[in-house]
Amino acid sequence: MTEPREPGEEALGTEESPSNVPALEESAPLNMDEKKENGEWSSGPAPEEHKLEATEATSTGQSPDFTPPEGGWGWLVMLSAMWCNGSVFGIQNACGVLFVVLIKEFGSADDPQLMFKTAWVSSLSMGMIFFCSPVVSIFTDMFGCRKTAVVGAGVGIIGLLSSSFVRSLEPLYFTYGILFACGCSFAYQPSLVILGHYFKKRLGLVNGIVTAGSSLFTVSLPFLLSFLLDGIGLYNTLRVLCIFMFILFLAGFTYKPLLPRSSNRRKKILNFSIFKYKTYCIWAFGIPAALFGYFVPYVHLMKHVRELLGPEVKEEVLLLCIGVTSGVGRLVFGRVADYIPGVKKVYLQVVSFFFIGLMSMMIPLCHNFGGLIAVCLFMGLFDGCFICIMAPIAFELVGPENVSQAIGFLLGFMSIPMTVGPPVAGLLRDKLGSYDVAFYLAGIPPIIGGIILCLIPWMHERTLKRKEKALDKEVEEKIMDNTASALTHVGTAEDYKKEDVSII
Repeated sequence: MTEPREPGEEALGTEESPSNVPALEESAPLNMDEKKENGEWSSGPAPEEHKLEATEATSTGQSPDFTPPEGGWGWLVMLSAMWCNGSVFGIQNACGVLFVVLIKEFGSADDPQLMFKTAWVSSLSMGMIFFCSPVVSIFTDMFGCRKTAVVGAGVGIIGLLSSSFVRSLEPLYFTYGILFACGCSFAYQPSLVILGHYFKKRLGLVNGIVTAGSSLFTVSLPFLLSFLLDGIGLYNTLRVLCIFMFILFLAGFTYKPLLPRSSNRRKKILNFSIFKYKTYCIWAFGIPAALFGYFVPYVHLMKHVRELLGPEVKEEVLLLCIGVTSGVGRLVFGRVADYIPGVKKVYLQVVSFFFIGLMSMMIPLCHNFGGLIAVCLFMGLFDGCFICIMAPIAFELVGPENVSQAIGFLLGFMSIPMTVGPPVAGLLRDKLGSYDVAFYLAGIPPIIGGIILCLIPWMHERTLKRKEKALDKEVEEKIMDNTASALTHVGTAEDYKKEDVSII
């Protein structure tokens, strides 16, 4: 069993990071507590462990005694990663403000599928960020964090700038929903990987600060976007957002690697061995199943509030509430997770999905702004809980050497429900005339996904007991073989002694 880690220490599980002992699962090797020396058994790690540690140290291009600087240039890297996290997900989470403007700009009162078509812009954008994650993992392994991040930010600038020149809804599917989002994906993932080059003891704190960047931008960007949209219009607002991406482009140059990449790469381009872990398979299925309704409030809540309470209401306050409590949730539950051993951390995600689903179902029942604020406060709190413990759970399920691609595959699977959910909700609004049914249905998948995740601790304990039995049996067999060998040597010595006596 691996020892509990600080939150964010999982970032060291990438190709440039030190690896320790793999998680105990179906494909994990049996670690012996005894080894044979000069025909006898003594305590200590098995020879396989020494071989594993040596292989991992050389394959990552890292010397075993490498110590991150825990600061210095790393603080600038942290600020750059924080800007990346904030600008990428701040713009995405503020999509509800853009959604209302897109309906006014490109919509027609005669279009019976207006909400459905418009929702695809933001939905594609968020979905593509996650869909590209497995590919980004490969590019990061091959070309490093700096090149991947800089090129990604450049592509994001091109996508966002080209979106400001289109004059119909359909081209935005490509320029904003695909091109801009792919650039964001390539810029985002290296910002988390590079932190492991500079921090280890403080990595939990640094990851908390970096991920809190999205909450900070989610709080402020809706008000900035509303001000810009009212003052200079949609197209110029998109051009102003290009400034955020240009700063992100410059920030990518600060990702100076400290761990050299070895020419003898141990990792495969696609590491499908992670699917040998049954608990990971359950997790990789349960999380996407829970997310079919996850992104629906971010896209449609602003429009729902405007239809319910009128245009004079400052609906941006709701995103402010989600952003503030999401940041609080990441800090609080990230620390709470340190005291929950092993895979039992997944119970925090179970609770999170239950409350996220419940709050989504509460939205249609709130007929005043105060009730909606309360719902958004709780939704943001448990949203932060769900996000902050994803990587620590992955570390527990597959081990540090597999974390990078395990998260990449999971994010890729998450892209499908997060892309499909908002357009389906828009279609229901177009057909039924209100968002009530859409929000009720959006609350069901998180609850179902939470139920599925409850199987993980049970499966892990079952696997652990089976491995312990197999380990005990293997140790017993080796002891018996060693005893039999010793008895054979004793018998042979007695035979020689009898022969000497008879000759005399």
